[in-house]
This record gives sequence, structure tokens and C-alpha cells, in this order.
Amino acid sequence: MNVVPPALSRLIADLNRLPGIGMKTATRLALHILRRPASEAQSLARDLGELHRSIRLCSGCFAFAESDPCAICQDSGRDGGLVCVVEESADLMAIEKTGAFKGKYHILHGVLSPMDGIGPEEIKADALLERVRKQQVREVLIATSSTVPGEATAAYLIKRLQEAAVKVTRLACGIPMGMDIKYADELTLSRAIESRKDTFS
Repeated sequence: MNVVPPALSRLIADLNRLPGIGMKTATRLALHILRRPASEAQSLARDLGELHRSIRLCSGCFAFAESDPCAICQDSGRDGGLVCVVEESADLMAIEKTGAFKGKYHILHGVLSPMDGIGPEEIKADALLERVRKQQVREVLIATSSTVPGEATAAYLIKRLQEAAVKVTRLACGIPMGMDIKYADELTLSRAIESRKDTFS
């Protein structure tokens, strides 16, 4: 006998399809939504329905935005000659939270992964090259993750960007603040050594 009402079961299944949400978490979220006032569930449903109607890709950097160009691309106070290349919009959000980057962005919307059928055509690599050629970009900061696909994507972009007269830099990787060196893995340590800088610079 099925003790879960069909409407609740459908919501659990929908939530379970989200990345990182297992059945237990999906069930907990669905029950939480059910226990809250109906107005909150209706507001959530409206917001979800509005996503695809209101949000589009910025034609400049491919960020999710309600306007085209997006607020960052429109900001004349940002350095248009410095472009940070990230994998996804979440990476842009993380960098923006630091307040340390004053340039503009280029979002790839993925990384190279031949096993998953994701090649150069599936990410915004050609658009980056075209942007560098047409605009006065003097530096491209590649901020892909230090995973195998992220490193492969960075290597591919570096090779492609050699065709353009532009400085290419990589996001430095190293020992996290507060971490004891003896607990760092070999890759982290080697990247930290490679990314070392002059203490007097």
C-alpha cells in the first residue's frame, strides 16, 4: 500500500532530479514545503515558473541575467580589457563575493569532457576567441577548476589564445588558509609551489 499521496510523491521525484539532492533530502524538502503555508508554496511555484521567462544569457559574457547586456557588462567602471573565464555562473558569483576582481567575465557553460560528448563546440570557446579579437582585451584570466576536465579546458584555451596577442594568466592554486601543509595532497602542494610569488612584489 502506497502511503505517500501522489501529489507529494511527484514533488519528491521532481526534487530528487536536482543535482546533489538524494531521496531522503528530497522527501525532507517536500514535507517542509507541505508544512509551510500554501502562500509560500505558491510563491515558490511562481518564482520557478518565472525563471525561464525572465532570465536569458547575456550576449557579451553569457551570464544569466534579466537584461542584455548584463549589469556587469554594462558597468563602465569595470575593466573591459581584463576578462575572467569561468566554467559556470556559480563560479562568477563566488568570485564576485570576494570583491577582488574588477574586470569582466566570460562563462563557458561547461568544460571539455570527451567521455560525456562535450567538445570545444559545446562550450563558449569560439565566442571567447572572437571576443578577444574584436574587443580591446589585453589579459584573459583562466579561472577553471583544478579538476581533470578543468585543467584540460584551461590547456585548450591557452593553446587557442596563443593565436591572439593577449596575455593569458591562470588563477593561482595553493594551500588553503589555515591548512597544515602536511595534510595537503601532492597536487595541491605542487600547484602551490608553481604558483609561488616574490614576497617583495
